[in-house]
Amino acid sequence: MRSLDGNLGYLSDVIDILIVSYIIYHLLKLLRGTRAVQLLKGLTVLVVIWLVSNVFDLATLRWLIENLFSVGVIAVIIIFQPELRRALEQLGRGGFFGRSRQVEDQMAAQVVGEVTKAALQLARNRIGALIVIERQTGLSDYAETGTLLEARLSSELLVNIFQPNSSLHDGAVLIRGSTIVSAGCYLPLTENPFVSKELGTRHRAGIGLSELSDAVAVIVSEETSQISLAIHGILERNLSEEILVSRLYEELKPPEKTGPALFRMWRDRGREGSQ
Repeated sequence: MRSLDGNLGYLSDVIDILIVSYIIYHLLKLLRGTRAVQLLKGLTVLVVIWLVSNVFDLATLRWLIENLFSVGVIAVIIIFQPELRRALEQLGRGGFFGRSRQVEDQMAAQVVGEVTKAALQLARNRIGALIVIERQTGLSDYAETGTLLEARLSSELLVNIFQPNSSLHDGAVLIRGSTIVSAGCYLPLTENPFVSKELGTRHRAGIGLSELSDAVAVIVSEETSQISLAIHGILERNLSEEILVSRLYEELKPPEKTGPALFRMWRDRGREGSQ
């Protein structure tokens, strides 16, 4: 009987550790690429100082750190309200414990459709644009160089942002999931000496960011009306609508079983065109 109780206790400990580890892992995924990462580093330093104060019985220092913790909770909630809201939204949508492949498939199809529609319209009107789609590498540092929007992704909004008379048309638009996070962002230019001299700042910025992250950059040239893609430091130029959709979907789709949503997207586009 004792052996059974011991095994049950051991099993419950293992389950407890696994659940806590899973929660911590997803919390770190939510915080990746945000200002909260710096907060975690600061909290780690404070915890180390608090432990040292306990070991060496430094009463005044321990009192100071403990009071900082009590006040800091309120400060964290105020300062990091956007990050906390995003985490709660993902938790409410089930994103905290992982979205289903069908939901990810639909989101990828939506992003591809809206970005493609906007890029084609901008190209027809000879309006330059730089649209960056975030993937695994966090881009919050670059998002903060522009104007934070936190707006629902739509082709209409993208087109309006890049209108020449818009205050946000310079710089890049950053997309995270199905949200336009920021506009007018400044990106690092590529330092590759072999990049063609005829490429302008938009193309160099798109290539530069793709060299430093796994982001996908869609560039529309106002001089030539060509649409290009920058992925992993490589620029693919003069893409047709079909190739643009195919390449974007290939990069943004979930790992497996992603065909149906793309088929539905093209079917719906065909219906819209026939109306």
